[in-house]
Amino acid sequence: MLSSLWIAALAALFLWWFSTGVILMLVRHSDQRDKQMEVAVLSVPLLALGGAGIWATSTMASVSGAYLAFLSAIAVWGWIELSFLSGVITGPNRAECPPDVRPWERFIRAWGTIAYHEMALGAALVAIGLVVLGGPNAFGFWTFSVLFFARISAKLNLFLGVPKINLEFLPTSLSHLPSHFRIARMNWLFPVSITALSFAVACWLERIHASTAAGDKVGFVLLAALTALALFEHWMMVLPVPDEKLWRWMLPAPKALKSKNRLQKIINEEAHGL
Repeated sequence: MLSSLWIAALAALFLWWFSTGVILMLVRHSDQRDKQMEVAVLSVPLLALGGAGIWATSTMASVSGAYLAFLSAIAVWGWIELSFLSGVITGPNRAECPPDVRPWERFIRAWGTIAYHEMALGAALVAIGLVVLGGPNAFGFWTFSVLFFARISAKLNLFLGVPKINLEFLPTSLSHLPSHFRIARMNWLFPVSITALSFAVACWLERIHASTAAGDKVGFVLLAALTALALFEHWMMVLPVPDEKLWRWMLPAPKALKSKNRLQKIINEEAHGL
């Protein structure tokens, strides 16, 4: 059953939805109880299991190897994202961005809010690449790569400006981030991002067709589905679709943000930033 391509696609969809919901739930609970550091530390075994899984599956050219490599990469990614949303690994700048700053200063300030997080992701990508180098199963590396470059694209689009920004799940530890966002009708990067992600989906689909081994087919289906979901998330920046409803039902009521009025003002006045 696991070798079914439809099962693989549905598995990727479910894992994307479920893992995102779990991370948001943990962040919301830690935010309400001021236990951000505790949650990040207690979830370190997730990072360890993910790293061990990528190493163990690098020699497994099978259907189970493709699934486990995919899951392991998601685990590593999930812990880094959890540590970021908890406010533990972010950047040296935790101040709001003043209005009307020059573009380069705005970029530097925005980079300062996420610098440590981006460096952690980059280091993880390099480490995973070194682990799987020369092995028959590189799906863990490709999974993390899709997540890495799609996230960079999303952040740059937020910096340049998009019509829709969802702040519903933003924790109080990151309440300064919206001052580094920008509301705009469109930016020059968005069509490039959509084209690149669409091309990546097409490449994975071609690999599915060209592959003969069941493990390879399943692995490329997982990658195609994940990339398609990244494409979907990009479109949600410009389409008036309430995608937050996908996870709202499984989360506790949010803690009131100290800068709630400031956030609303930013959205209304089309503030600048990353």
